[in-house]
Amino acid sequence: MRDSSPFIVLVRAILLQFYFCNHEKLRVDHGGSLVSCLKLMQNKFLSLQRKGETCPSPIQTVTDPANRLSSWSLTEGCCGWAGVRCDNVSGRVFELHLGNPEDSGTSTLVGKLSPALLELEHLKFLNLSLNNFRGTPIPSFLGSMSSLTYLNLWGASFGGLVPHQLGNLSSLRQLYLGGNSGLYVDNFNWISLLSSLESLDLGWIDLHRDIHWLDYDIHNMPNWLFNLSSLLVLDLSDNSLVGQIPSTISNLHNLNYLNLSVNMLIGRIPESLGQLKQLEILSIFSNFLCGPIIPYQLGNLSFLSYLDLHGNKLNGPIPSQLGNLSSLSYLYLHSNELNGTLPTNLGLLSNLVALRIGNNSIEGTISGVNFAKLSKLKYLDMHLTSVVFNVSHNWIPPFQLQHILLRGCKLGPTFPVWLQTQRFLQTLRLYNVGIVGTVPKWFWMWASNIQTIYLGYNQISGNLSHVLINSTIFHADSNRFVGQLPHLSPNVVLFSIAYNSLSGQISSFLCQKMNKRSKLRMLDLSNNALSGELGHCLMLWQSLTHLNLGSNNLSGEIPESIGSLFSLKALHLHNNSFSGGIPLSLNNCTVLGLIDFAENKLTGNIPSWIGERPRLMVIRLRSNEFFGDIPQQICRLSSLIILDLANNRLSGSIPRCLNNISAMATIPSAIDDKFSTLEFSIYLGFQGDYLRYREDLILVVKGRKSTYNNILPLVRIVDLSCNNLSGGIPIEISSLFGLQSLNLSRNHLMGRIPENIGGMKYMESLDLSNNHLSGEIPQRITNLTFLSYLDLSYNNLSGRIPSSTQLQSFNPLDFIGNPELCGAPLLKNCTENEGPQGDENVEGSERSWFYIGAATGFIVGFWGVCGALLCKRAWRRAYFKFLNNIKDRVYVVTALKWSWVCYHFRRYHMIRITWDCILTGLGCLRGCNQKGREERGGGES
Repeated sequence: MRDSSPFIVLVRAILLQFYFCNHEKLRVDHGGSLVSCLKLMQNKFLSLQRKGETCPSPIQTVTDPANRLSSWSLTEGCCGWAGVRCDNVSGRVFELHLGNPEDSGTSTLVGKLSPALLELEHLKFLNLSLNNFRGTPIPSFLGSMSSLTYLNLWGASFGGLVPHQLGNLSSLRQLYLGGNSGLYVDNFNWISLLSSLESLDLGWIDLHRDIHWLDYDIHNMPNWLFNLSSLLVLDLSDNSLVGQIPSTISNLHNLNYLNLSVNMLIGRIPESLGQLKQLEILSIFSNFLCGPIIPYQLGNLSFLSYLDLHGNKLNGPIPSQLGNLSSLSYLYLHSNELNGTLPTNLGLLSNLVALRIGNNSIEGTISGVNFAKLSKLKYLDMHLTSVVFNVSHNWIPPFQLQHILLRGCKLGPTFPVWLQTQRFLQTLRLYNVGIVGTVPKWFWMWASNIQTIYLGYNQISGNLSHVLINSTIFHADSNRFVGQLPHLSPNVVLFSIAYNSLSGQISSFLCQKMNKRSKLRMLDLSNNALSGELGHCLMLWQSLTHLNLGSNNLSGEIPESIGSLFSLKALHLHNNSFSGGIPLSLNNCTVLGLIDFAENKLTGNIPSWIGERPRLMVIRLRSNEFFGDIPQQICRLSSLIILDLANNRLSGSIPRCLNNISAMATIPSAIDDKFSTLEFSIYLGFQGDYLRYREDLILVVKGRKSTYNNILPLVRIVDLSCNNLSGGIPIEISSLFGLQSLNLSRNHLMGRIPENIGGMKYMESLDLSNNHLSGEIPQRITNLTFLSYLDLSYNNLSGRIPSSTQLQSFNPLDFIGNPELCGAPLLKNCTENEGPQGDENVEGSERSWFYIGAATGFIVGFWGVCGALLCKRAWRRAYFKFLNNIKDRVYVVTALKWSWVCYHFRRYHMIRITWDCILTGLGCLRGCNQKGREERGGGES
């Protein structure tokens, strides 16, 4: 099929233009436009199409969702097409500007490069940045485009090896390969061939595959960089560089842009950095640099306009010499360990646009002198410092700020009057700044155009009944506001005013009229004094993803209209007086991840469809009046981390399938955090700042209520206490290895504690009290080394409490109410009849099973033989005949053996007698001879 993509058409036209203009030597007029080239080109194009021929294209299978190439047609000269630049004299294309201008996926070109680019012999400029090449490698044929002086492939989704052939581009001056996290380099020799290189961007690329890139340490900065003395721009951000910044960086004396951010660099900022006199932009944020900001390192960089050192471990005071950098426009020192006071001469930096020193230990008093000449200041960040503002009541600042971040500073107690002089403010964060008193009358009208307002954790008062909130984000938790809820404009995305004293009917707020559809995504009205029923106006807020109405005085049934909130992720209705059942329409909320209906008057069965919501991670229904069985479908919720059904009237047995809840069967990890899908985040519009709102819950753990927020994703809890559950504790529950708290107390459970409970090694709290459990406490419970809360009281447990330092450290009240239980920490000592301690209990148990097994085997074997003989006459006759034959054989063999033994015994006896006689005869002979010798001796004498 013929490809009619506009991008393909453009390339074909350009290549044909080159063919005619260069090979047929067509004339060009003095204005630089082609006289007949395009006409002949178009005719040739049409001719090729009719013959079924195709022309090559530099990008194959292109998609252009934003129609960026809509002007590329053959009805006009190709040099006028978007992204194409031609030489005014020769008419040749020498620049292609095809980068994504909006940095968004909606205007991205998708495809892959084709060798057809080689036919653009005079191309000097090629920009394909921020498009999508689907992880394909950078083609090696780019190294043959010898005329290129500018090559920009930044963030274009290339992958694989960076081709060495790029080293053939001897004319190349600017090379941007950064932003492609799938790229890697295995040899850097080709870079040394680019002697004219002025800009080099290798950010995000894996540089560790070349074993020769370092002289000594493979984790240090590459030494070959410092030979590129012509460099003006160097970007090595996010390259996992480790080690100190080498002093040889001063060899790059022409640098005006240096970015080493998001690495693992350590040590101090080298003194030689101060020798880069041409430096204009220096960014080394998010590393592990330490030590002070030494003045002569940075104070001599007179051209420096951008300095970003945030997110390190720099300490000491902010040097006053920074006030000499007259060109400085952006100073980012936040999130370090700096201390001392703010130098007064920073107020002399007349070009300063952004000053960020927040999240440090900076203290002291700030007056109008500190801002004397900061007329261009737009961004002021001093959050999480101990700075005290001490300006006069009628102070008029020299600046017009757009963003103010003063969280934790001392700005009160009165409301700062100077704020009303700021006419272009977009962000106002006065979180916990010590303001006390009523909001001034001018504030609400003045604040109507501010996009983000944070007033939380102060003591601000005022009546909101007739206030209109127009800000995209409005957060005023923990203040003293009274009256009815304010009116919201459709522009509001986040509205949070929890922990105040607002009252009135909630229906009047929910049913307020708007001139267009609301954009509200997050609504938190919890911990106020709101009353009434929800009604059916919830359907007007279909953009809601997070709704918190907990801890008010709301009543009535939960309306079916709540099912119209299709995007709802988290729903909090706890601590109210809702009645009735859980509405069936809630099943329509398919992305629901959190349900908190605790402490109401809800009744009925827990619906089985709740198991059809695979994204559910939290179910909290405690302290209601639910009855019936726990639905088996709840085991399908593989992502469930909190199941709290305590203090209801549930009956039946504990589902044996709980081990299917894989989130509780695995070790909690901050890396694999599915809970982050519940996080509400919104871009605040400056310097990559995001507002992130995490859920919090009140949970009963270790016998007390606690609020969990930041660590909530790591919590694993099952609480089924205070119900009417019966049966035994299922063995399968011991497969929930990641469970941290298990509460089954105050039920009617029977049987033994599962022997494998010791495998739940992350258990911190275990409460099985007030049941009918029997038997001994499993010895393996001593494996629960994290256990800090244990209650086994008021059961029928017996035997000795297993011995371990941990168990003996618990209070005796944790074991009380078990009459047959003995051993420490109880005062009742164990007797010998109550079983040995520790391993002896296990040995005794094994001995009992041995006797039981032996008796069973004897009985089965005996009656298996005798029973068959009694029932079968033929078997009986054969059996006794067999025994007779065996008896006869045994008799014959025994008789023969006995005869053989007797024969050999008699023979042995006869031989022994004969031998004794021979020995006796020899003895007599020796005696006679001796006597004869004695007689002869006597005669001679």
